[in-house]
Amino acid sequence: MTALALFLVLTAAVLHATWNLAAKRVGSGLPFVFGVGVIMTVIYTPILIGMAVWRGEGLGLGPTELGVIAVSTVLKTGYALYLQRAYRSGDFSFIYPLVRGSAPLIATAGAVIFLGERPSSLGLMGGALIVVSIFFLSNGERLWQRSADPAAPRLGRALGNALIAGSFIASYTVWDRNAVGFHDVNPVVFDGLTNIGLTLLLAPFAWSRRTAVREIWRVNRREMLIMATLSPLAYVLVLTALSFTPVSYVAPAREFSILIGAYLGARVFREQRSARRLWCALGMVIGLIALAAT
Repeated sequence: MTALALFLVLTAAVLHATWNLAAKRVGSGLPFVFGVGVIMTVIYTPILIGMAVWRGEGLGLGPTELGVIAVSTVLKTGYALYLQRAYRSGDFSFIYPLVRGSAPLIATAGAVIFLGERPSSLGLMGGALIVVSIFFLSNGERLWQRSADPAAPRLGRALGNALIAGSFIASYTVWDRNAVGFHDVNPVVFDGLTNIGLTLLLAPFAWSRRTAVREIWRVNRREMLIMATLSPLAYVLVLTALSFTPVSYVAPAREFSILIGAYLGARVFREQRSARRLWCALGMVIGLIALAAT
C-alpha cells in the first residue's frame, strides 16, 4: 500500500467519523437524510456539469454504468435511513463501531455462503474476534436476559438497525468497487450521481413531510452542512484509493474510524461503558485486519 493510498484512507476515516458524529446529534431519519441529499445535489450538480463540458463528450456513461449507479443509489439510501434509525436508538460509541465493524464480516459471510469462498485459518480467527467483540460491545448478556432487563428490547432494536445498516455497507462497498475498478467510472461522477439519485428517490416521501424538513433545516443546518460536505469527500477519497489499490489493503486501514468513533462517543457524548467499548472497538479492528489479510 503506497503512502498516498494510506493518507487518503486515513483522512477519509477521520472525516467519516466526524460526519457520523453530526448525524448522531440529529438522529432525525428521512427529513434529515433528504435535506443532506439536497445540499449534496446543489454541491455536485455544477461540478458534474463542469466535468461534462470539460470532457467535451458528456460524462461518458452508457446504460450499463447508469444501471450500476442506480443499484448503488438504492443501497446507499437504505444505509442512510437505517443508520439514522440506529442512532436514534443507541449510543454513538455503540452504534458507530458496530455498523463499521459488522460490514466486512457480513461481506465475508456472504462470499462464503453464496460464492463458495473458503477463508483461511487467520481469516476465521479474525471473524471470530469480530463476533466476540460485537457480542461484548452490544452487552450480549443483556440481550439473552430480555425479560429480566427492561433496557434489552431497546438494545435489541439498536443492534438490529445497526446490523442492517452494516449489511447495506457490505453490499454497496462490493458493488462500488466493481463500478470504479471494472467499469472505470470516475469516483467523483459516481458518488455525485448516487447522491443526486438518493435525493430524487426520497423526494416524494419528503414532500409529504415537508414541514419536518423545513424544521430540521432551521434547527440543524450546521450538522446537515457538515454531513453534506464531509460524507462525499470521505467516500471520494476511498474510491480514489480503491482505483489504484487492492481492496484488501484499503478495507482494514479504513476501519481505523472505528477507534475514532468509540473515542468521540466517550469524549463528546460522555457515554457510559466507554472503556469497554474502546476495547471492543480495538478487538474489531484487529479482527478486521486479520480478515483482510486472508
